[in-house]
Amino acid sequence: MVAGFYNRHKQNIFYGLLMAIMLFVLKWLELKLIIIQHSFEIYAGIIAVIFTGLGIWLALKLARPKQNTVVVEKPVYVNNTDFTFNEAALTQLNMSRRELEVLQLMAEGLSNQEIAERLFVSLNTIKTHSARLFEKLEVKRRTQAIEKAKRMSLIK
Repeated sequence: MVAGFYNRHKQNIFYGLLMAIMLFVLKWLELKLIIIQHSFEIYAGIIAVIFTGLGIWLALKLARPKQNTVVVEKPVYVNNTDFTFNEAALTQLNMSRRELEVLQLMAEGLSNQEIAERLFVSLNTIKTHSARLFEKLEVKRRTQAIEKAKRMSLIK
């Protein structure tokens, strides 16, 4: 395909290259005269271009965000069937009924203070129940505890 194109346009390519060489020679001669006559302006322009490039590089380096955002996609557990409580998981985790109740209220989106008011206990008691729940479920956050409890069919 390239050879066919070259054979069809051999004369045009030859004259184009010849014209480019002649233009290059003329521009070189013109540039030689310009450099001699306008050397200060050329050097000032080169310095301006260098500092402009340095300024752009520095601005991009300073404006770059320090943290990279990473999007993590993970599957979401959706249980569309009827809920059946998993008593075996409850006994395996050695979870008390009160801790289960606290976990259910967490799943409703209540804060520790709201859970304490609803169960008529102190805030410290709820914090203790939460800490034990996190240990038993081997999680670090409320959202993780709720998600794991839903997967284990402990809460709806």
